[in-house]
Amino acid sequence: MADIILTKKQARRFLLLKHGLLGSYKFKGKDGILDFVRQAGCIQFDPIDVCGKNAELVLQSRVKNFSKNMLYELLYTERKLLDYFDKNLAIIPLEDWKYFERVRESHRQWERSHEEVKSVHDKIIQEISERGPLSSADLDMQEKVDWYWSETRLARAALEHMYFSGELAIHHKKGNVKYYDLIENCIPEEILTAEEPHPLDFDYKKWLVLRRIGSVGLLWNRASDAWLGIPDLKSEERNRIFDALLSEEQIIKLEVTDIPHALYCRVEDSPLIDLV
Repeated sequence: MADIILTKKQARRFLLLKHGLLGSYKFKGKDGILDFVRQAGCIQFDPIDVCGKNAELVLQSRVKNFSKNMLYELLYTERKLLDYFDKNLAIIPLEDWKYFERVRESHRQWERSHEEVKSVHDKIIQEISERGPLSSADLDMQEKVDWYWSETRLARAALEHMYFSGELAIHHKKGNVKYYDLIENCIPEEILTAEEPHPLDFDYKKWLVLRRIGSVGLLWNRASDAWLGIPDLKSEERNRIFDALLSEEQIIKLEVTDIPHALYCRVEDSPLIDLV
């Protein structure tokens, strides 16, 4: 039995307060963008733009005085944010780069059309070193190869693979066109050379689960899309992780009226309970 019981209305208010969607603005300007991304862990990037791209809509609704240019500058001028994968293609805080070495290593070991991609690796490094940031259209590699959604040009597949594996970063974009540069030109050496914080798989998964709980605000220990991208996370291991986080006093267990399963929040979010 959880010590804290909320009504559904209180739980809704907790989530709205957590995400800066209730009352006066919690997040303001560029610092607010950074604060929200750090709180959320990531914002999914989606290039589809109907009335704004997903990341822009998320931030516009939460950050006072937000503009698209602010996000672009944080990504590609000031480089305090970074395009990379967390569940899906996302925007993450630059300092979180070190946590995803496992993802990069898995791409180094295998990729679709791996041999074809490897065959042009050195040429791409040379081209970018000599010419500066390049898009796939700047490379004369017309051969088609199997890729994740459909066949694509070898140039695109190779650039994306080298981005996935951590050799290239997105230097800037023109519309949805990505221009890639050598990773060392985009990320400081102290971040590139930082040690993996969680050498044990269990500790790494525990960090990811805690990150996702903090991202959502209130989350249960059940099957959920919130666990996407956490490799081989099965219910038995997830239970062990929740037990560990509770014993370490990193999360709090709550009950919400008429919801049959317990919910959990991060300890640092618990002061919001007093406001609902």
